[in-house]
Amino acid sequence: MLRFFKGSIGFTLVCLALAVAYGWWLTGSASATLALVWIVTVLSILEISLSFDNAVVNATVLAEMDDIWQRRFLTWGMVIAVFGMRIVFPLAIVAIAAGIGPVEALKLSLNEPARYEAIVSGAHVGIAGFGGAFLAMVGLSFFFDGEKEVHWIRWIEEKLSLVSNVKAAEIGLLMVGLYLVSLLLDATEAHTFIVSGMLGIVAFIAVEAIGTVLEMREEAQKAAGAMVRSGLGGFLYLNVLDASFSFDGVIGAFALSNNMVIIALGLSIGAMFVRSMTIMLVKRGTLAEYRYLEHGAFWAIIALGGIMLASARFHIPESVTGLIGAALIGLSLWWSIRHRRRHPDTGAD
Repeated sequence: MLRFFKGSIGFTLVCLALAVAYGWWLTGSASATLALVWIVTVLSILEISLSFDNAVVNATVLAEMDDIWQRRFLTWGMVIAVFGMRIVFPLAIVAIAAGIGPVEALKLSLNEPARYEAIVSGAHVGIAGFGGAFLAMVGLSFFFDGEKEVHWIRWIEEKLSLVSNVKAAEIGLLMVGLYLVSLLLDATEAHTFIVSGMLGIVAFIAVEAIGTVLEMREEAQKAAGAMVRSGLGGFLYLNVLDASFSFDGVIGAFALSNNMVIIALGLSIGAMFVRSMTIMLVKRGTLAEYRYLEHGAFWAIIALGGIMLASARFHIPESVTGLIGAALIGLSLWWSIRHRRRHPDTGAD
């Protein structure tokens, strides 16, 4: 197991060393530096605990990609996750919300962290709408599948599978959810929430469309005798999915620190471990071994999407989100183990 986490451990040591150097430069105090390093550690643990369901879902996509795209997900995808979502994304929010340039936004994050935090937090309604809608679509599309034969929570999943014969049923269900939440907001926030939610749905459809086009292109090339396994569609899908998962982590991190550097270091360590867990799940065939683990992860995604949508109006602690996700995955794992014991030689449900 250790071989899957060598890169993450090395990355962690580098980030902690950077945290020590930054803390000493910023404070000149050993105790204050240790306090900053502790915050980085706690943030990394928080990110890992909130993102195990992300790792499971990533593994379902990554398992269909060849080794080179799996490595690119771990390397290029990590760059996108760290610099894109943990640094560039909050800066972009501040730049747009405050009407300033990216350089000014960076200076604001370093010199006026409290104001920077306030601006990012003030954009939460839009983030909740977009991220919640995208994640909800990811989860619903898994269960609204008429060809799915394995069901965990049968009395729900079988009905959703049947309803999938109605085109765009999951989109209609989500639109109703967006409307109901918007009724709890004032007019300005409701407009922002609805528009952001619709953009989240459009983003999901766009990523799915890109993946479909690439798959069709590959199939055509294979039919002509070419050996093609690009995995580009899956790569794009995984990075958009990771971005949606990271929204609540980035916002929640301000509960521990409003220093952009500290937040980026802590969340980046967590993101790296999530990627290592993803690779481990793929290489060890864990999803095939545990029959319902994938179902638990997608239920956790639906729960996270619903929580993000509800957070536009209600404050929901990150610990609650993490516990719900962990409980669903834990139950699906236990159910999978029970199934293996009852059916050791068959795939019967």
